[in-house]
Formats: sequence, structure tokens, C-alpha cells
Amino acid sequence: MGKMDNIVGIYNRLSEEDKNKLSKEEESRSIQNQKSMLVSYAISQGWEIYNIYSDDDYKGSDRTRPAFNQLLRDAEAGKFNIVLCKSQARFTRELEMVEKIIHGQFVEWGIRFVGYADNADTANKGNKKSRQINGLVNEWYLEDLSDNIKTVLTDHRKKGMHIGAFALYGYKKDPDKKGHLIIDPEAAEVVKEVFELYAAGVGRTAIARMLNERNIPNPTEYKRRQGLRYKGTDKKYGTFWKYFAITDMLSNEMYIGNMIQGKYENPTYKSKHSKPVPPERWIRVEGTHEPIISRELWEKVQQRIKERTKPMCNGKVGIFAGKTKCMYCKYTLSSQKNHDFYYLRCPSRYYSSTACKGAHISSNLLEEAVLKELNVIISKYFDSSSAERKIILHRNFSEKKSMLKSEIRTFSSKIDELNKALKSLYLDKVKGLITDAQYFDYKNSFQEDILTYQKRIADLEEKLCIIEQTMQESRTKAEILQEYRNVQKLDRLTVEKLIDYIEVGRLEHKVHRNDLPPIVIHWKF
Repeated sequence: MGKMDNIVGIYNRLSEEDKNKLSKEEESRSIQNQKSMLVSYAISQGWEIYNIYSDDDYKGSDRTRPAFNQLLRDAEAGKFNIVLCKSQARFTRELEMVEKIIHGQFVEWGIRFVGYADNADTANKGNKKSRQINGLVNEWYLEDLSDNIKTVLTDHRKKGMHIGAFALYGYKKDPDKKGHLIIDPEAAEVVKEVFELYAAGVGRTAIARMLNERNIPNPTEYKRRQGLRYKGTDKKYGTFWKYFAITDMLSNEMYIGNMIQGKYENPTYKSKHSKPVPPERWIRVEGTHEPIISRELWEKVQQRIKERTKPMCNGKVGIFAGKTKCMYCKYTLSSQKNHDFYYLRCPSRYYSSTACKGAHISSNLLEEAVLKELNVIISKYFDSSSAERKIILHRNFSEKKSMLKSEIRTFSSKIDELNKALKSLYLDKVKGLITDAQYFDYKNSFQEDILTYQKRIADLEEKLCIIEQTMQESRTKAEILQEYRNVQKLDRLTVEKLIDYIEVGRLEHKVHRNDLPPIVIHWKF
């Protein structure tokens, strides 16, 4: 990018604190006031305004903000050389993003960042540490905010309030009472029919097919048609009822009036992926809403589910049970017996003739394919040239690990020295050897250095952790492959230990009896 006059991109964001205090009309006015203030400042500095970017309803930790990301694209394209915000916190509250964007990408792109209210200015090299401290404080704020929100939500759950974004199929959110569910008559009739059919002896797959033949939309498609909030739908098979949907419905206590919540949680406030919570930690409150299913019908259905739960394949769980998926619709394959041979098939074709072309494979052929690929992997892993490369790599990892530990000790020693200097500095102030102004000046400088060293140690410890984890994974893989080096036959324990899951396709044109359909094995090691 060549030299340009000072051209500025202005960024506005309505903060979460403001949203809690303002009405809808005041929210709009807040953004307008923010724009007016920043535009006036830009004009007073003689800067030319390229564009004003505004995100009206997003958190400072949200990386998907549309205006925020458009500003970054325009900045990289060189459309301006200054970014102006009310404060650094309005731009981002994450220390990681401060370092990556403000101190990284903006420097690379020749962008100056200015925070009007907190005097953040990357043109002033002296306040970089204060910007980092602000970023750290904002990081703590987000963590505390996340903990407070979790506490409030847990309290609401324990009181039996529904706090989810989506009401369970068969219910709607009560418009007159927050956190309360009311029955959706149309969907509730389908729920009743499913329970009654199963209690009468109809299987789950047959129930799904009956609903599909009558063109009754599945829960997600029903909500979409009703204009209700719903999760994303599979475009190809999203309108069909399937076995798992019937299974989930038949075992959901919410249909007898009990509120069951807290089944998933995010490990940290930064995580976008929730993880399942053990059933003993679920929050269960009885009698929070009107039941759709009577207790008598519920007990009858649960008894039938219990009676029909049985192991596969001559009283034993099949070696690939729950481990195979259809390559086309991702549904778990089911085991079937035909003339003393066991096959794995995609059951989607039973729900609808157009649902899926269906994966299909003999259990024996799949076992042979898995054993063949496993032996190839083991052979390559213990090949002499491969083993030599692993030794060299392990040696390099060990050397890097020693260097990182040495650097950590060095920075830790510097922190100890600075802490001692702070104590000595305080004594000098008490004795009158230095003025209060000198004391606070030195103190602030020492504390900034300590913060810098602590951050450096944290970075080094993270790298050390990655190396140790890589080395451990390498050792674990070697131990696993050594254990199964001469395996000739698979069993359930071996499959469970080695394989995450297997994708199976369908062989369109079979020439020889042992021809295999497409297979992709996802190993655990």
C-alpha cells in the first residue's frame, strides 16, 4: 500500500452493558450518539472518513460480527489507514484478538488503531503495555460475566423455568409467562399417536414410515412451517421422520410434565461447542408444565422399551455395533442376518423410498477390510526408515522441550527479582529516599514488566504443553500399534479401542463376490 492521507474507518458497537440499561429507542440513540462523537473527533483531526461500521446487537467477544469482519476485510485491502473506536473494549474484549489484530495484522497492514475514550493509540509506542493490560482486564470481565450468567441460568433451571432457545416439539413458549411451556395442540396430537402406536406394539421404524407416508413433517420441519425457532435442517433429508427422532421422543420425561435441562455445557466462555453432561448432573424438576402423555401410558412405553432392549448377534454385541455410518445420510447402520451371514445396512430406506440410496456391506468383508488397513498402517509405522525419522523427531522435541523449560526458568527468575525490587522500592519510599511520584512511576514500570513476563511464561507453557501432548500421543500410538502388531481377528474390545467410526457407501456395480463398497475408517490413534 502506497502512502495515503489519513483516511479513517469508524467502528461502533452497542455494548451489552448499554443494552441492559436502554430501551429499544434508546439503543438506537446510543449508537447515533457514538457515531456523532467519533465523526466529530475524526473531523477535528482532519481525517477523511471512508466508512462507518456498526454492529448494534453483538457482544465484544463475538467474532462473527458482520460489520466488524467487513472492517477487517477493508483494512486488509488498504481502503483506510486508521481505525477509530470509542474504546478498545468496543472493538474487542479478548486479549487474544488485541494481540492478533491490533498488535499484529493492523501493524502488518499499516493501520493505526485509536480508542477515543481510553486514549488507546498504536501511534504512541509508549502505551502498548496499557493496551495489553486493558485487554487482560476485558478478558477477566468476560470470564466473570460468563460465570455470572451460568449462575443465573442454573438458578432458573432449578426453579423449573425453561431457558432454552427452542421449545420441545409438542410445546410452545408461553407468551404470558417467561420460562413456562404450553401445549401446541397440533404437534401434541402427533406425540400422543407415537406413544400410543409404540405401546400397541408398532416398532419405531414402522412408526417413522407411517408418519412419512402421511406427509407429517418431522419436528424441525414443522417448526419451520409454523414460523417457530428451530435448528438447521438437513436440506436433503430434513423433512423425514427417522428412528432416532422416535427413540428420543419416547424417552423424554418432558412429555409427562417434568422439566429436564442442563444436558450440555460449554467448557469455557470461548468455546462454541457444547459437551454432554452425565445424566446424574442433569437438572430435573417435576410438574413444571401440563403433560401431553399420561403416567400410565408413559410407564407402559418404558416397560416395552426395556423388554425390547437386547444384545445383537447371538446374545453378544456386534463388533461394529454403533461404529458404522452411512456415507450418504450419516445415519448409524443396523445389523441384519440373512442365511447365517450378518450384514450392515442403512435403515433410512425403511423410512422413505427417497430418503437415501443406502449403504450396505457384509460384516465379514468389513472386518477383512479393517484388518487389512490396520496391518498396512502397522507395517509402515514400524518400517526401519520410518522408525529412524521418529527417533530424530523425538530428539528434536526433547531439545525444544528443554529450551522452553530454560526460558520459563529465566522469566520466572526475572519476576522474582522484580518482586524483590518492588519491596525494596517501598522501603525506599518509607525512608524518604525517593518521592511518592518516583515510587509510583517505578512501581508501574515494574508491574508492567511483570505482566509481560507472566504472559511470556504462559505462552511458553502452552507451547510446552503442546510438545508434551504430541510426545505422549506418539508414545501412546506406538504402544497401541505394538499391541495389535500380529492381530488376525477383530473383537468388540479391539474395535472400541482402535476405531472412532467407519463410513460405508454402496457398491453400485458388483463384479466379484468380495468387491467392496467405498469405506473410510476414522481411527482413534
